[in-house]
Amino acid sequence: MSAGLKIERRFTTAGEDPYAGIEWSLRDSRITNPDGSIVFEMTDVEIPKSWSQVAADIMVSKYFRKAGVPQVDLDGNPILDADGEPVTGSEQTSKQVFDRLAETWRWWGDSQGYFDSEDDAQAFEDELKYMLANQMAAPNSPQWFNTGHYNKYGIEGPENGFWRA
Repeated sequence: MSAGLKIERRFTTAGEDPYAGIEWSLRDSRITNPDGSIVFEMTDVEIPKSWSQVAADIMVSKYFRKAGVPQVDLDGNPILDADGEPVTGSEQTSKQVFDRLAETWRWWGDSQGYFDSEDDAQAFEDELKYMLANQMAAPNSPQWFNTGHYNKYGIEGPENGFWRA
């Protein structure tokens, strides 16, 4: 009898980046009022190329964390200010959102002993990242907004009566 969940890969391959086969594009996201005045704007954000502009605008304007996210260079190294302190800002790519969600859900499963093995936990995470990026699965809005800020970035805040990680 199995001790935990066994996760069969359907879309990803063990040891490979779950985003590898996905085309990405840099886009601008702009939300305007009927009079043309800009409510929200963010430029050069990375979104799956297959996503509509409406889907991209919702992701960027609503679900990107806008503050407190450690900024990194193209090699993934932390960007530091003149005093050597980490520079923080907004999420810049939808990959950060997908990673924040999938890695936190995996962490919750790991911490509760849900998975049969480390390979099953990794398959769970990779499959979720792929499905989120390809719009094959999606959580409800509170998950997009809230999940993983502490787990991924160390961002703390009031729990508002809910458990968080």
